[in-house]
Amino acid sequence: MKSDELRRRLDKNRKMVPVSIRMPEDVIEDLKRIAPQLGFSGYQPLIRAYIGQGLRQDLMRLESNPGLELFVESLQNHGVDTKTIEQAMADVMQPS
Repeated sequence: MKSDELRRRLDKNRKMVPVSIRMPEDVIEDLKRIAPQLGFSGYQPLIRAYIGQGLRQDLMRLESNPGLELFVESLQNHGVDTKTIEQAMADVMQPS
């Protein structure tokens, strides 16, 4: 990740956008329970941290293979459906 992009990501005053997501009730209860134990002020900052962590890992994997995006575009241009591409990407993106 480039240093200017990293600096923007570390800015605590970045614009926030409300998002609605359905999650199992027991998962929310677990997040509420462990958030303070991990030093978070609530479960929503913990969810953001989990998403950010996973996103950074995936971005690093994708950025280390710049031809991957072109390959995916080529598959789409050849009529491979998005669901199949997503499943294949999930298969190969699993950490070893």
